[in-house]
Amino acid sequence: MKRTAFFISDGTGITVEALGRSLLGQFEHTEFVYVIKPFIDTVEKAGKLVHQINTVAEADGIRPIVVDTIVDDKVRLVLKDANAFMLDIFSTFLAPLEDELGSASSYSVGKSHSIAKDDQVYKDRIDSVHFAIDNDKADIILVGPSRCGKTPTCLYMALQFGIRAANYPLTEEDFEYGDLPKALRPYKHKLYGLTIEPERLAAIRNERRPDSRYSALNTCEAEVREVEMLYERYSIPYINTTHSSIEEISTRMMEQAGIERRTSPK
Repeated sequence: MKRTAFFISDGTGITVEALGRSLLGQFEHTEFVYVIKPFIDTVEKAGKLVHQINTVAEADGIRPIVVDTIVDDKVRLVLKDANAFMLDIFSTFLAPLEDELGSASSYSVGKSHSIAKDDQVYKDRIDSVHFAIDNDKADIILVGPSRCGKTPTCLYMALQFGIRAANYPLTEEDFEYGDLPKALRPYKHKLYGLTIEPERLAAIRNERRPDSRYSALNTCEAEVREVEMLYERYSIPYINTTHSSIEEISTRMMEQAGIERRTSPK
């Protein structure tokens, strides 16, 4: 069964997409077509979106699911005219919280990603990004074949959690000797490995360097085989990134490595 799901926000849409995907991901027997609609911050934009939602409902023969984090009451009122099953995240959770806390919410657009009121948190995150890019020491060092997700994972951990992460790509030259590269040996206790299914790795590399030896399936198979043997030989913990998001990879690694986040995610 297929359903269209709209994730609607008056900000970037990051929060509503994360929440929406988490909720709908629990229904594995339903195939969802996701439509992300950020910056729906005027009545005019909302009216056009309602028309789009209704058109999709007619084409699909079933009403779409709408998950939104809209703050403006006028915009929310317009969206209620859509032929859709509505999940208003803010009104569902903020009203009970207001009752419990005895105070009114600020109902601020983009609040979940705001850093303006916490300059130190912002500085810590930027410092962590610079560290991940420029420095040869870290709280954790990710190792693995080229293009298996090391750099984006490092940057995510830096920005989201303030973790000082670095990465070291393992190449064919490293595999020739079947040994841990000299540069990594002093930091063996900080190493965490990434691996990936060879077919997926070949597909990713083909996007960057198509029809090359670097992206050939047999090259990818050899590298993945060698890197996993290296992890086993040196008892380096590792995770397969093929079917995992960067968020899941980061959280699992931090938990298994016993690394505490330095900043609260915004």
